[in-house]
Amino acid sequence: MIHQTADVQSIQIGEGTKIWQFCVVLPNAKIGKNSNINCHVLIENDVIIGDKVTIKSGVQIWDGIRIEDEVFIGPNTTFTNDLIPRSKHYPEKFLITTIKKGATIGANATILPGLNIGEYALIAAGSVVTKDVTPFTVWKGNPAKHSGYVTKNDTIISMDLKDKSGKHYYLSGYEPKAKD
Repeated sequence: MIHQTADVQSIQIGEGTKIWQFCVVLPNAKIGKNSNINCHVLIENDVIIGDKVTIKSGVQIWDGIRIEDEVFIGPNTTFTNDLIPRSKHYPEKFLITTIKKGATIGANATILPGLNIGEYALIAAGSVVTKDVTPFTVWKGNPAKHSGYVTKNDTIISMDLKDKSGKHYYLSGYEPKAKD
């Protein structure tokens, strides 16, 4: 489903993807299946978006952004792709930023270029991410700092590996698991 007011120039859009009002998708962009691109989103050419991705209103996805499957991008998230932007001066190649599977980026967060946001990581609303984010971690603030962990089923775990009810967890690799 592509809304009649959207300017979608790409033919590389997966089945079941919805693109809403006043979006612009440039010709070389790739968007997977069953994604939801809300109104007022711009997607440039050198962009790859996976399956089951949600991009809320007011987001610009610049060249060099890679978004894997099942990612949520909150409204007005800001991506950057050039560390030293100047008018009419372009790098030979824009930095690659990768948002890994299942990650969530809260509203109004800013992601600096060339970073990796790990699988299932959670970036709090309004945070400014200045360095790579490890999988299953929660980051918040300006600059964003590691403030806890998150499970695949959305349980927030404190830095001392307890959830809000006091249940204890351990890390299996990066992923928090409940202690029996």
